[in-house]
Amino acid sequence: MTDHPRATGTPPAPEATTAPPPPADTTDAGGTAPLTRIIRGALDRLRAFDRRRPRVWDAAVTAFWAVAAVLDYTSGGWRTVARDDVTASEPLVLLMSLCFSLPLLWRRTHPMAVLLLMAPASLVNVWTGAVVQAALLQLIPVFQIVLRSSFRTVGAAAALFVAPVLAVGVRIPSAWGQEVVSYVWGLVFVVLLGIAVRTRREYTEALVERAHRLEHERDQQARLAAAAERTRIAREMHDIIGHNLSVITGLADGGAYAARKNPERAGQALDAIGATSRQALSELRRLLGVLRDDHPEAERAPQPTLDDLVPLVERVRRAGLPVHLELHGEPRARSLTPGRQLTVYRVVQEALTNTLKHATGPTSATVTLTYTHTHLDARITDTGTGAATTEGAEEAPLPAQGIMGMRERAALYDGTLDAGPLPNDGGWQIRLRLPLEDTRP
Repeated sequence: MTDHPRATGTPPAPEATTAPPPPADTTDAGGTAPLTRIIRGALDRLRAFDRRRPRVWDAAVTAFWAVAAVLDYTSGGWRTVARDDVTASEPLVLLMSLCFSLPLLWRRTHPMAVLLLMAPASLVNVWTGAVVQAALLQLIPVFQIVLRSSFRTVGAAAALFVAPVLAVGVRIPSAWGQEVVSYVWGLVFVVLLGIAVRTRREYTEALVERAHRLEHERDQQARLAAAAERTRIAREMHDIIGHNLSVITGLADGGAYAARKNPERAGQALDAIGATSRQALSELRRLLGVLRDDHPEAERAPQPTLDDLVPLVERVRRAGLPVHLELHGEPRARSLTPGRQLTVYRVVQEALTNTLKHATGPTSATVTLTYTHTHLDARITDTGTGAATTEGAEEAPLPAQGIMGMRERAALYDGTLDAGPLPNDGGWQIRLRLPLEDTRP
């Protein structure tokens, strides 16, 4: 019960004032430019479609490059880069263009096999002097290999890619300036690009895995904190309810002896009251005994009430935090049960404890209790900034267990609790609204 919402990122209370949104023509509420959001959304939709129908995307990519290779052949564009001593016939050039483009359909599932299939066409391409531009499509399966395979496989793919042009470079020295250098530079660029994409992908996956692990740990810690708080509440409620039922039992037993009118029926009724009270008390103790972690050092002192708020405020003042206590309205006679008084006391105690531990700068606190005909409103505010604790927020990924425990207590009596910063970073506030009577049937 020591974590403070300032250090754990608890969202602000509904009534807290938020900062004005940035201009609509520059960024959205998340600080992202509109053009970036549009591009990111389009890429996300494209990836989602690719995950659902990968074959459709593979076929579309393959068809695009096949059409481009055929157009390069039909338009005669390949002749502009071919060597003067080209010996390849036009049907052979078309066949090589298709050999470089059609295998791309399996570029993601079997990239190494695709590269092996393209290697003979690459050798024929540079050996005959055709040098069709479709040969550079070999870089696509090389990129896939860099993304998914080991560095040994990447080395083998690189050797398979440059081996044909190196062989021709040995045979024809004049080919070094045109074919070999361009192939090597293209290979270096694609390998570096693949390494960069692979590194970022692995880093993103590591971040996602870490976020999932932290989320799991947070939920686990939240469940443990809730269980611990319920255990504490069960121990305290045992003393309150157990005492009341003991009194009822004693009165019922005494009434059985004091009855004078119709002693037989009155005695039977009072005996039934006594038996029922004893049974309820036994069941209550058994239930709370299961919920409670019964340590030998557990507190057995009488539980605090609203009358103990003044000593609590005095202790906090002696600890160094100026606290002002304000009361508005008049409490009705017997309007607050012991359990409700204990809830208010614990909420005030937790709020002031968090202020002592986490608020920075000159700080003071105010505790305001307002009585109405139906509710008791408790408002605890402080003037601390809490700036120092935000620096350690990354080291404390757990939710605000103190706030969670206070909400558990409020919910026990159909109450509500809100917590958040005051407007203009003017401190922190806790607001508890507790009905004076039970609303449950």
